[in-house]
Amino acid sequence: MKSVSIDIESFSDVDLNKCGVYKYCESDNFEILLFAYSVDNTDVCVIDIAQGEKIPDDVLKALADTFVTKWAFNSQFERVALSAYLHKHYPGMLKDSFLNPHNWKCSMTWCAYMGLPMSLAGAGAVLGLEQQKLTEGKELIRYFCVPCKPTKTNGGRERNRPEHDTEKWTAFKKYNKRDVEVEMAIQKKLTNFPVPDAVWEEFWLDQDINDRGIEVDMTLASNAIELDKLSRETLMDEIKTVTGLDNPNSVLQLKEWLQSQGVESESLDKKAIAAMLPAAPPLVQKVLRIRQKLAKSSVKKYQAMENAVCKDSRARGMFRFYGASRTGRFSGKLVQLQNLPQNHIADLAEARALVKSGMFDVMGMLYDDIPDTLSQLIRTAFVPRSGYKFVVADFSAIEARVLAYLAGEQWVLDTFARGEDIYCATASRMFHCNVVKNGENGELRQKGKQATLSCGYGGGVGALVAMGALESGMTEDELQPLVDAWRKANPHIVNFWWEVDRAAKEAVVDRTVTSAQGIRFICQSGMLFIELPSGRRLSYVKPKMGENRFGTEAVTYEGTNGTTKKWDRLETFGGKLVENITQAVARDILMFAIGTLKDYRIVAHVHDEVIIECPEDVGVDTICQLMAKTPSWAEGLQLKAEGYEGKFYKK
Repeated sequence: MKSVSIDIESFSDVDLNKCGVYKYCESDNFEILLFAYSVDNTDVCVIDIAQGEKIPDDVLKALADTFVTKWAFNSQFERVALSAYLHKHYPGMLKDSFLNPHNWKCSMTWCAYMGLPMSLAGAGAVLGLEQQKLTEGKELIRYFCVPCKPTKTNGGRERNRPEHDTEKWTAFKKYNKRDVEVEMAIQKKLTNFPVPDAVWEEFWLDQDINDRGIEVDMTLASNAIELDKLSRETLMDEIKTVTGLDNPNSVLQLKEWLQSQGVESESLDKKAIAAMLPAAPPLVQKVLRIRQKLAKSSVKKYQAMENAVCKDSRARGMFRFYGASRTGRFSGKLVQLQNLPQNHIADLAEARALVKSGMFDVMGMLYDDIPDTLSQLIRTAFVPRSGYKFVVADFSAIEARVLAYLAGEQWVLDTFARGEDIYCATASRMFHCNVVKNGENGELRQKGKQATLSCGYGGGVGALVAMGALESGMTEDELQPLVDAWRKANPHIVNFWWEVDRAAKEAVVDRTVTSAQGIRFICQSGMLFIELPSGRRLSYVKPKMGENRFGTEAVTYEGTNGTTKKWDRLETFGGKLVENITQAVARDILMFAIGTLKDYRIVAHVHDEVIIECPEDVGVDTICQLMAKTPSWAEGLQLKAEGYEGKFYKK
């Protein structure tokens, strides 16, 4: 036996989407109902566990055998679920909490690597498989896999079992079998484009981090939810008293009240309220500020923590490997660490201590905006286990460094090598004067920063506006000159956009191999591959020449539309491809760092930052030095990591 392809169907009273697979499988009511498998691509067998059938001994042994590769679509689910099943029914078989991920592979990850949909049905449809996922599966899962509402009709039962509808159960077994068949068909279809071993090693590191989880201070989280509730009740009473409205949450009612105060507004969203505030009468300002506080969704993250946390107070399964298939970057799940609010209050530790100790009255006296304060405390709910500390380290200006390295913009690389402020250096070149942070011409640094963050991937005035240039005090008249000045100061980066655009178009038109600054573009078998310095490839499905929204010639490809979330034909251009390449290389550098630091108990990572749970004697400098090691394939790239240590997470 060399490999086993697996798909399971299961029951739990825990909501999988809200709580994740680790907590789902912790439930006392968790059961595996069906176990479909194929050994070495032979015919698929279905084991009806719900009706007393047993998984064959040789297959059971294979689950823990490090020499047998286990395949599944989203294999984390099967691996964690089978771990729980083995602990319950075969105690002693597993030494660790979870089956070792290092002999599991995931066909969903393979699809993501190839730029395909990350759903079994979607991937099968795009690949044009003979056998497709059965469409009745959702209804069958709702019937057998989740609790049902007790009614007179169903005899008051809280779940449906095989004997309650034998016809549906037969269909469910067929559905279970078909899923394995489709998974195997996908693997066969993609045989000529295997995932590199290095990427599978990264996948295993990701699974280790997900299995390890990160501890959550549930006293803090629970108290934050309670304080938020009390604060909102107080704010709601206050706004009702001021306005006399029955329901101040009603946009229509509040608009009518504003109109009675001489203030007209088409919208009451965040930007509209911020625009109204400066010129509004004092009473209106008071109401709008209360609404701003009520609009804070600070409590949702704490509720997500309560949903996800396991019995040992650790939240697991929060990272999706290759979640962004265009670059290979991670995406978040459950609590979504990728979009947590930052901390700006000076007395963060003191505010945290007050909430944790339940001193709500004191919080009300010391902090005017309770929802905002709770929002800033969200990160601090993540803590190291007892006797350990966090060391948090992240790359400094990683995308700017990588972009300059790829494009050969030497002055940028030299600036980083000297340890100078890149935004000051950029402003100095743009405005032909010396710019010093908080010093000579210091007011120009912000413009250098805005341009650096907005213009690196072909962005113009629209990109500056999207990055908040107008809110920072710039006028519309100075935006285009700012774009022009940045491009003049970075000619090699501008040239890189056009080189990449040319190389991609030539590869697609001629179905050949081209290159730009050492990046290879390969068009074959209905795919456009971009080969990165690490050897990893980015994949674009069914590329062809088309017309973009401006009526000019462009490379188009099939992918998931970010707006509609549907499979669609998308357009791209040199600047966008450079963005994909740069972010993908930055991702490869992060993975190299995670590999370097793998023995230091990484519990989480956010964008270009790693969170390590380590003994007290591990120094920040040691971690930062290891993190800043340059991979052999990026010789000459200037990397820098900065960090801090503490008893809770912050930023």
